[in-house]
Amino acid sequence: MKVAHVRERHAPAGAPWRLAAAVPGAGTPAGWIDLEVARRRAVVGRPELAHDAVLYRQSVTTLDDHLARGLRVEALAELVEGFVPRGAADDDDALLEPADLAFGPPVLRPPSLRDFYAFEGHVAAMWRRRDAEVPEAWYRLPIFYFSNVSEIRGFDEPVWSPAASRELDYELEVAALVDTPARDLPEERAEEAIGGYTILNDWSARDLQRDETTVRLGPAKGKDFASSIGPWLVTPDELAAARRPGATGPDVAMTAAVNGVETSRGRWSDIQFSFGQMLARASADVRLRPGDLVGSGTVGGGCLLEVREQTLGRYLEPGDVVTLAVEGIGELRTPIVERPS
Repeated sequence: MKVAHVRERHAPAGAPWRLAAAVPGAGTPAGWIDLEVARRRAVVGRPELAHDAVLYRQSVTTLDDHLARGLRVEALAELVEGFVPRGAADDDDALLEPADLAFGPPVLRPPSLRDFYAFEGHVAAMWRRRDAEVPEAWYRLPIFYFSNVSEIRGFDEPVWSPAASRELDYELEVAALVDTPARDLPEERAEEAIGGYTILNDWSARDLQRDETTVRLGPAKGKDFASSIGPWLVTPDELAAARRPGATGPDVAMTAAVNGVETSRGRWSDIQFSFGQMLARASADVRLRPGDLVGSGTVGGGCLLEVREQTLGRYLEPGDVVTLAVEGIGELRTPIVERPS
C-alpha cells in the first residue's frame, strides 16, 4: 500500500492536505483513493462500522492524526480493500488523478528524525578524505544524529542554500516511519514497529559542515536547514519480495540525478545495519513515538561530496532539479532556488 498527503494543484492557498492511498497495482500509481470519502461511503453502506471500529468513527484527515489516534498505517488497508468505485473514474469523487495532485510530506510533523550512518561505502569515503581508517566502533554500533524536524519538505518543494553556504549537496537515503510506541526493541523484532518507508534527502551545506565537525560535535547548521521526504509512504510488504533471507535490506537500486543526468547509483542491500538494528539502537532506554523518522544514512556514492569531480563538477546551484529514486518506492524531486529574501 502507498499512502500520501495530497491536494489539488490549483487548490486555494492554505487548503488542507488529504490522506490518500494508491489504487492497488504495480509500478507508479495510476490513481489515488481519497480515504475520507472511502470511509464515509463505507459507513453509509454499513452504519454499524461507526460504532464498532475506531477507524470509521472519526474523519480521516492526515496520517499524523491517524497515528495520534493509536492506529497503525496498516489499518488504512481496510479502506482500500473495501473500496468499490462508482462508475467511470472521472465520475467518482473518491478517485483522484495523479496529474491533478500536489504531494506533501508523508508525515507532516514528525516528532523526531534520527539519521543513521549505515552504508560503509559512504562512511569509508568520508574517512578517506581525512586520511584515516573507519573507526572500529562504527562496525559495532549503528551511529546516528538528530536532525531538525521544523524544516521538512515534500515532493517538488524548493530548497535553497543557507545564507552562509556556497556548497549545497544532496544525500540519497531511505527513511523508515515508526507507527507504534516502542522502547528497548530487540533487533530481531524491531522492524515490526515500521509502518512504511519513504525516500529521504538529507541536504548538506558542506562548507558549514566542514567547519562544525572540526570540533567533534557536528553537524548542526550544516544540516538543519532542510530535509526532504516523499513522494509517499510505502508499506513494508511491498518491498518484502526484494529482500533475500538474512539480508540487511531489499536488493533495490537507489539513484540520484541532477537536471535529468544520473550522478549517483547504489543499492539498499549494501547497507551495513538493518533497520531492525538501527531501531534497536534508537529505542535503547528511550521511547520511540508514532511518526518518528529513522534515516539510513547516505548510500555509497550518494552525494556530490563523493562524486562531484567525475559527474557534475560543482555543487548545486539555483535552477538545478535534484531527483532521488528508490526502486519500489518512487521518485523524490526537488527544485533548487535562490534563497528567499
